[in-house]
Amino acid sequence: MMARFAAVLLVPLLAAPAAEAASITNTDPAAVVLVITESGQRVEVVVDAGASESLCPSGCFMTTPDGDRIGLDGGETIDIVKGSAVVK
Repeated sequence: MMARFAAVLLVPLLAAPAAEAASITNTDPAAVVLVITESGQRVEVVVDAGASESLCPSGCFMTTPDGDRIGLDGGETIDIVKGSAVVK
């Protein structure tokens, strides 16, 4: 009985979708530097003009070139437009 109860609880957890990374696309004509803070670690990430990066699979804070600080969960789609982040 207890094993059956445990199986009923675990099956939905195993079937839950995995977290995805945030997708960031730089639409600006020049490369941008984003500051990513994840799990207490701060890293600068360069995203070239027209390029895309996948970041923050576990959530993070992103600081954009214009100084905005945005909290990300990991599934967002973000465009960098004129140094600002547009979260979709």
